[in-house]
Amino acid sequence: TFFINGFSNIPHGKYYYVFLSLVYAVTVFGNSFIMCIICLARRLHTAKYIVVFHLAFSDLCGSSALIPKLIDMFLFDYQYISYEACLANMFFVFHFMNLQSLTLLVLAFDRVIAICLPLKYHAIITKSAMFLIIAAMWIFSVAIFAIVIGLLTRLSFCGSTVVNSYFCDHGPIYRLACNDNSLNQIMAHICFGLLMCLPLIFIIISYVCIAVALLKITHGGDRTKAMKTCTSHLMLVAIFYLPSLSINILAITTSLNTNTRIINNSLSQTMPPMLNPIIYTLKTDEVMQSIKY
Repeated sequence: TFFINGFSNIPHGKYYYVFLSLVYAVTVFGNSFIMCIICLARRLHTAKYIVVFHLAFSDLCGSSALIPKLIDMFLFDYQYISYEACLANMFFVFHFMNLQSLTLLVLAFDRVIAICLPLKYHAIITKSAMFLIIAAMWIFSVAIFAIVIGLLTRLSFCGSTVVNSYFCDHGPIYRLACNDNSLNQIMAHICFGLLMCLPLIFIIISYVCIAVALLKITHGGDRTKAMKTCTSHLMLVAIFYLPSLSINILAITTSLNTNTRIINNSLSQTMPPMLNPIIYTLKTDEVMQSIKY
């Protein structure tokens, strides 16, 4: 078994986990609400909203893989977890976090085609194309995290099994190994570059293309209307990527206190799934009109 340490020497630390349980309640309600609206409103039965539905589903599953286990461990003092359960927990937390990242990339692709190639939009962005892309995302994500978890099974844990994190985190676990863990370290860097940095680079390139296309629009009203369709997506991208990237950069450049790292990482994993449905509801006219009618 592993012992998930959580906070060290913080009085009233349990209140933070009570806060996360409230975050989870809002996340479940918000994402379930968005999924219901998309299912019930016929005007939202489009290729784009298949991807938005998938984002809400990934947010809901990602939070469900993480927060209930946190509540069980730290509010009910059950911090021991079996080896198999730990690896399963790690797989699902990272898998759904990766799906959130890839789904934001697909939504950026949707905006590029809508603004840069509007006449070809309905020929390129079809329901079948979106289902194929989502299926490819799942296959890719399951395969890469199966490799990550598989590489952990070759490690021996003959010393401490205390994990200095708030869940079965990959880095703190492979560092506990007695034998060579260099392959796991390389895989961690590959995953960070491939699954976090690369999608963000493609999203930035997408918005450079969108900016160039918007500059070519002569009528100010049309330009504002086109920009408005991107605001909700840009906000989701900023909320998801900026905290995660800043924490990882800080971890590389400075020695982060364990408690600081736990608070920063847990907020960056739990807040975006809560905020995404709120932003999509308030900032997207199609969703607001569907709710009204």
